[in-house]
Amino acid sequence: MKSIILAGGVGTRLWPLSREYYPKQFIQLDGLSLFQKTYERAVHLSGPDDIFVVTNDIHKYLVRNQADELGYIIDESHLLVEPEGKNTLPAIGWALQRTRKIDSHATTVVFPSDHILGDDALDQIRAAEPIAKKYLVTFGVKPTSPHTGYGYIRPGRKLPIGYAVEEFKEKPDEKTAQEYLRRGYLWNSGIFLLSTDCFFAELKKYQPALYAALSDGSDPDYPCLEAISIDYGLLEHSKKVAVVPLDVEWNDLGTFRALYDTETHDREGNVGHAEYLSSRNNYVHAPGKHVGLIGVNDLIVVDTVDALLICDNKETEQVKHLVNRYNAGNDPVTKFHRQVHRPWGSYTVLEDTPIYKIKRVTVKPGERLSLQLHHHRSEHWVVVRGTAEVELDGETRLLRKGESTFVHSGMMHRLKNPGLIPLEVIEVQLGEYLEEDDIVRFDDEYGRK
Repeated sequence: MKSIILAGGVGTRLWPLSREYYPKQFIQLDGLSLFQKTYERAVHLSGPDDIFVVTNDIHKYLVRNQADELGYIIDESHLLVEPEGKNTLPAIGWALQRTRKIDSHATTVVFPSDHILGDDALDQIRAAEPIAKKYLVTFGVKPTSPHTGYGYIRPGRKLPIGYAVEEFKEKPDEKTAQEYLRRGYLWNSGIFLLSTDCFFAELKKYQPALYAALSDGSDPDYPCLEAISIDYGLLEHSKKVAVVPLDVEWNDLGTFRALYDTETHDREGNVGHAEYLSSRNNYVHAPGKHVGLIGVNDLIVVDTVDALLICDNKETEQVKHLVNRYNAGNDPVTKFHRQVHRPWGSYTVLEDTPIYKIKRVTVKPGERLSLQLHHHRSEHWVVVRGTAEVELDGETRLLRKGESTFVHSGMMHRLKNPGLIPLEVIEVQLGEYLEEDDIVRFDDEYGRK
């Protein structure tokens, strides 16, 4: 069995925890990220050599770095970087085209990278493999409540494994969801089991343009593809779709209400470290801060270094509209955290003013930044941990802990960590323009422009 992990989403409904350049699937809330947990799940089903990850240019190094933290190196041919998002059907089709080159009759499980899924699901997915030869298999989760944030699947006639799909239903209102629950509908998990032969036969029948784009074996011309989900583009048309019930813990963690539902509650229904007086059913995430709630119920309180969200826990779907407002004003608060991850490590903004900016730059052992210059700013570097190899206008020297150097504007420079421990540098930027687009790269081993 092969595995495909879809890891290109941005998780706008979990802002300010989730941001465009560091979305929810990569956030390590309890040690491992959702992506890492999904990758380990795929390893148990397929082995690391049979896992394919679909992502985008801004997240590809997060994928590589987090797989590396688990001890796995993703082969270049197994990391599919979409030039632009086209929804799930083109992404799955492209990845299945790659698996077909390895095994033309392979069966492949498709995982979203940002879901919670109980371990028992793996055995249930394996057990469904025989039916995938004839059917496009989707997995439905047995509902535990009349949830209005999920799509539903109506199972039909009994098959040797699972049921024929009678109908897909969009997110309902509460009354309709209660009716779905009574009639035995299943939550649509977004997990699929697909045989190459069956998938491409149905794709040719219902999406001939996408089939043609994938049929010659070369990478598709992505900008010319239609953006469409596998549900709308294929499953709702095909007569060969089966649903297999999963009786496991599952949550798509799409909203803070979903996150609240998965956490341990106190006797008053509160979640998170805070002092609660006459307060019930609240969710608080404010690491490093003392929080007190008095006389309030059903609140979501999420505090980060640079953003604070407070909302009613019945309105968490509206967070995406708040993000749209920030985006309309070109506010970078939806794109970046104070800590920004790069392929060589990360940097954290410690202080930001119109005339200077202070960062903590962390470079992983053996990694180096691009050879670059800045037109509008100079930089003062102070090594606080490890050893730095510094290149300034063609001259290279080592800086040890406590030593420093000055990089004038217009000077070609590069920073490298030649040691075995992380390098940490305090960088003070000075100038009339301090944004990240003031970079001219001359050489970059990560292929960035």
